[in-house]
Amino acid sequence: MAGAQPAAPPPISRLAEPLLKRLSDLLDRAAPGRGWRDLALLAGSHGGLRLSPQELEQCSLQVLEPDGSPSRSLLQLLGERGCTVLDLRELLQALEHNEALQCLSPPSIKIAVEPESQAVFPGQMVKLNCLATGYPLLHYQWFKQQKEIPRGNSPELALNEVNPDDAGFYICRVNSGFSFVFSQWAQLTVRDLQGASQGSSLDLPKNQLYICLHPQSQNLLVGETLVLQCGAIGISSPQYQWFKDGSLLPHGEKKSYMVSCVDVEHQGTYWCRVYNDLEAQESKKAEVIVGGKSIAVECSEEDLTGIGGPADLMEQLTERHFAVDKVALLIGNMSYCRHPKLKAPLVDVYELTNLLRQLDFKVVSLLDLTEPEMRNAVDEFLLLLDKGVYGLLYYAGHGYENYGNSFMVPIDAPNPYRAANCLCVQNILKRMQAKETGLNVFLLDMCRKRNEYDNTILILDALKVTANIVFGYATCQGAEAFEIQQSGLANGIFMKFLKEHLLEDKKITVLLDGVAEDMGKCHLTKGKQALEIRSSLSEKRALTDPIQQTGTSAEALARNLQWAKAHELPESMCLPRLVFAGVQIQLGFAAEFSNVMIVYTRIVKKPPEITVCKAYVTDFPLDLDVDAQRIKQGDTLYEETGSYLLFKGLAQTLLFIQE
Repeated sequence: MAGAQPAAPPPISRLAEPLLKRLSDLLDRAAPGRGWRDLALLAGSHGGLRLSPQELEQCSLQVLEPDGSPSRSLLQLLGERGCTVLDLRELLQALEHNEALQCLSPPSIKIAVEPESQAVFPGQMVKLNCLATGYPLLHYQWFKQQKEIPRGNSPELALNEVNPDDAGFYICRVNSGFSFVFSQWAQLTVRDLQGASQGSSLDLPKNQLYICLHPQSQNLLVGETLVLQCGAIGISSPQYQWFKDGSLLPHGEKKSYMVSCVDVEHQGTYWCRVYNDLEAQESKKAEVIVGGKSIAVECSEEDLTGIGGPADLMEQLTERHFAVDKVALLIGNMSYCRHPKLKAPLVDVYELTNLLRQLDFKVVSLLDLTEPEMRNAVDEFLLLLDKGVYGLLYYAGHGYENYGNSFMVPIDAPNPYRAANCLCVQNILKRMQAKETGLNVFLLDMCRKRNEYDNTILILDALKVTANIVFGYATCQGAEAFEIQQSGLANGIFMKFLKEHLLEDKKITVLLDGVAEDMGKCHLTKGKQALEIRSSLSEKRALTDPIQQTGTSAEALARNLQWAKAHELPESMCLPRLVFAGVQIQLGFAAEFSNVMIVYTRIVKKPPEITVCKAYVTDFPLDLDVDAQRIKQGDTLYEETGSYLLFKGLAQTLLFIQE
């Protein structure tokens, strides 16, 4: 917008807790002239940041505390005085404390040297190189198609005495902390020596140029960013040239073509010409439509057709792990008392329940929980965990993230809510680790914006150093998670793509990578929502891993009993008191969720002279053992329940009980 002012730099109190700790450690250990006292002295030259002698003494006394940090105390005091990240960066620059400056401004990872496609004969040595720049530490991992290469953890991948089995596509992932980038694909072709000896030439293969990534059509709003991508491999490095409506685009000589702020003039047909020394090809054409401003994210099923599905290149895991058991807790909160109501959690929890059951998970699926109910559900869930058990927690509802901790919001949370009113995910993880679980998976379908009303900094005990934790965040830090409407039903964007991959026999992190790639192709949320994956997983653990039969152990028997009790239903019955004028009515029970029981009626016998007969459930007989805390009575319609499978095989009259 013309005349808009740039956003003010954030105060240092908004920095994530791990970053503040890192800065404090560096300043506490800094050489003379670059420590916390020097920072405080320099800050005093800014009138509003000057500290009194008593406050400096308060910082000094922190060394007497077991985990005290003078620098952390100083940063807190500066933050209370309104010191911004920009102010702190200028102060550190004046101190020439480069390492602390890098914490505040870590350079992004950039691939400097890309691996190149090659064609060789059997027995030759091949070296693929990928070199990147970035901070603080770079880690490399090579893949052949979608399979990690053992010991492929250096910038150079050397293959000694290649054979035909080594032929294929290779790629390198470079990561630093939670950030990562992939190199371009490189194709390794292993020629047939026998064919060459019979007089064929030693030329490279005929298909010397192959476009493996085509630009995608997009619907954009005025002011959004257009990003078109084209990727190709070839024995001779490919070059690129972009076109729009038949005209060559200036500055369009890279794999990606971007317009940072589109207008209606950017609408049209785009494609890319890819060429090398030997041949040239054109990508598929992409239609770009630029429309007006919109305030909703809605679509039909047709809008999402073609996005997702299994990857073309898939390899089975070569090493199989086992789970002692597999247990999942699914929570979907929709009907908030003091906050906007949601629609997607009901369908998302229902669909995920059915998928996880196909993978032999014991699933506890719960809807609309208050704070005590959520805490009780977690306690009961932990009782089902044990050494070697796979534990999965899925949450859909309102949430937020402060200082690196994620919080799930119960339906009865006050407005505004704070940490004390919510459940901290990291605290649940710590309790799961105490059970020595074999795999901990957290799928959080919630917003991750900072809660401006909550300045609580939770001091949690350190997590164990284990290699069995996977976080799948539906959106990036500081961003929102969206719902979409399809055929009258609501799905979360995350679940829309997750359910397409969940049954794949892949390492869980590889599976989530596929979900992230598919979400990135969705034009509805491009630039608004992107999956973030955090993992310490070093083994090829998958949700499809089979369960090792230990059903005779005391722990397994107790676990099965505990789970069965939570899913017990009364038996269907025909009560004598329901017989009236020759009409006999059956009372039945079903459950789509662990805390929602459906009571339905079915007329099983009526005299022929009665043409119309209806039965309604309005109360329960005293001898029926049902805990009915909250009851919804009368004719329950599809629109009221939001569930599109309730009426398959069930009677017309239903009554719902929230246990």
